[in-house]
Amino acid sequence: MHMNEWTTSNWNALNLLGAQALKQMDRTRQARGKMLDRAGYGPQETPSVILHSEPGLRLLRYGEREEGPAVLLVPAPIKRSYIWDLAPQVSVVRRWLEHGYRVYLAQWLPLADEHGHFGLDDYGDRLLGVCRAHIAADSGEQRMAIAGHSLGGILAAIYSGLHPEQLSATVLLESPLHVEAKSCCFHPLVRATPHAGQIADTFGQVPGVFLNMMSAMAEPQAFQYERIMDRFLSLANPAALANHMRVERWTHDEFALPGRLFTDIVEEIYRHDALMQGRLEIGGRRVGPGDLRAPLACVADPRSKLIPLEAMAPFHAAAGSEHKLMLHYEGDVGVNLQHVGVLVGANAHARIWPRIFAWLGADTLAR
Repeated sequence: MHMNEWTTSNWNALNLLGAQALKQMDRTRQARGKMLDRAGYGPQETPSVILHSEPGLRLLRYGEREEGPAVLLVPAPIKRSYIWDLAPQVSVVRRWLEHGYRVYLAQWLPLADEHGHFGLDDYGDRLLGVCRAHIAADSGEQRMAIAGHSLGGILAAIYSGLHPEQLSATVLLESPLHVEAKSCCFHPLVRATPHAGQIADTFGQVPGVFLNMMSAMAEPQAFQYERIMDRFLSLANPAALANHMRVERWTHDEFALPGRLFTDIVEEIYRHDALMQGRLEIGGRRVGPGDLRAPLACVADPRSKLIPLEAMAPFHAAAGSEHKLMLHYEGDVGVNLQHVGVLVGANAHARIWPRIFAWLGADTLAR
């Protein structure tokens, strides 16, 4: 189906298909993921403790370090957070621990229907503020680093812009910070669809399988063809194949997005590019790149059509941060989805993360 043929009538057809059918597909995909668990492809996570829990959020603390700077890792609020801690050799959690940080992670949880009103102000401000308060109480650190990937990078950027005085550094990984019509693969789909609130009203909470379908329609190369090629290229390397299959297991572990959060992301971030334009309103305050003043590191994949370089470089240039770093990720074999390669790729852990930590440890960022 051509993007321009996807009109309001198609969304009405979704009502006939039924939101419950898509939710059942979610459950089927999760069951497939559990089968991959039993085949030995589950995550090999670092031990953690739950520091705080409330609707939508569980704050995890890793390790037993009693000193050192604090960092909060912010996943995308769509799939499970263990992509940051998939296996010891490709665990971003472990890399931060090895470099002397006290590591915390905002683990997003499925919400009951009565919390479907949670939006960008909850995820990008209120809940991350809760994390920051508990981290400060636990660590004694009044400032923390924050790192986010994909839509988690949007949340981290919002929080960094609203509360720069609380942050020692901001790290944004393959995040859609600037949405241009000519470079954003989702833009034709967004332009051809009705207001996202209508879709949210259809579902209440938008099923993960629906988000997968829309992503595959918008960018089939990233979500279909590259995954097939990566599996083929991984066949000759048992370690790469095992990593590929662990990511495959993770791709089946999504959960529904609150209707309001879905609407905020589609309308404010993708349709109106409000964050880049400095017009994103969060809790009565407007936030944009000029509001980020903590040292800023960004990682982009110049080959990507999903999050192209144009989605990050202008935001990075416009940020108010005095100290900046821009890195290009060149890809890996054995990552399944190149979009998560910066988190789980051998090349990323050998080349990208050492440069980030060297930059964080430079004299210019001394606390």
